[in-house]
Amino acid sequence: MSQSLKFVDSENSLFFTTTKKRIDEYFKENNLSRKANSAMVSKTVVYLISFVSLYVLILADFLPLYLTLILAVCLGMNMAFIGFNICHDALHGSYSSKPVVNRSLGFLFNVIGASEYVWRITHNKVHHTYTNIVGHDGDLDVAPGMIRVSKGEKTKKAYQYQHIYAFLLYSLSSLSWFFRKDYLKFFQENIGAHTNKHPRKEYFFLFFYKAMYYTLFIVIPLLVMDITWWQFLIGYLLMNFAEGLALALVFQLAHLVEETEMPEPEQSQNISEAWAIHQMKTTANFSVNSKLATFLCGGLNFQVEHHLFPKICHIHYPAISKILQKTANEFDVPYLSNRTFFTALQSHYRFLKKHGRAA
Repeated sequence: MSQSLKFVDSENSLFFTTTKKRIDEYFKENNLSRKANSAMVSKTVVYLISFVSLYVLILADFLPLYLTLILAVCLGMNMAFIGFNICHDALHGSYSSKPVVNRSLGFLFNVIGASEYVWRITHNKVHHTYTNIVGHDGDLDVAPGMIRVSKGEKTKKAYQYQHIYAFLLYSLSSLSWFFRKDYLKFFQENIGAHTNKHPRKEYFFLFFYKAMYYTLFIVIPLLVMDITWWQFLIGYLLMNFAEGLALALVFQLAHLVEETEMPEPEQSQNISEAWAIHQMKTTANFSVNSKLATFLCGGLNFQVEHHLFPKICHIHYPAISKILQKTANEFDVPYLSNRTFFTALQSHYRFLKKHGRAA
């Protein structure tokens, strides 16, 4: 069992207090809500309509097979974007001030295959607290035992090629998540420092919602479409390859690049800095000047802002990023950011190569 970690306050804890005060003033002076605005609602409608449209078009089965396969890839990407843009905010409680709205939109996570209950534990509670700490941050387990990301991990000869094969593994991440990871995390005794104790109803909901997803995306297509099992399998795999690659890359580019740190706790199980400073050193932005990247990634390209202020809707991240960056410069705190998606991708590639060669 992993012991609970403690973040030791330092003089730099004033950085977060100052940043928070300035961002509070920004919302107050501009008379803005921290939650979703009309632009966010419009984006939500676009993603949900496109999801239903793609799903119905595929089931209608009147297009040539190659076009149906293209639609399957688009549906996989769309499901990833729904996760980024809608579910992620809703599950953090940052979409709306009304819990019923957050719960309703967060439920979509179950529809697209992932357990929203398990996510609240592994991501909201564990990842956001123990970011980039191996053995504690469950979100590092994209391909456990197959990718080495820190000097404290065991070495294998195969790791010297991980910068090549890692991207193939990333494309399998949604399949692993929907068919393995949620069950594994749910029934683990501990997730990092978190002890799993689930209400009885969650045992039922875990299997019920998984059955709902399997029915929507496996059973119904096989029943209503005039295709063979292997044709369905190709389409289903392509859908998940697209979804998995999108999901994995957005996370990896935010935390596993050359600039980010992978802190190791002291023997006392302390992290010798304030929590906010830890977040600034272990998290990186990418492509923040791209409106397209922000639209697709649900503001997760502003990962630094998200980690410090997960209760603020991502639609506000571009504005508050200027406040955060200015304050970080004043306090001499690192503000990590890659200029584009591709420079972040290159940095992640070099990160994998470095840790692979070290093995």
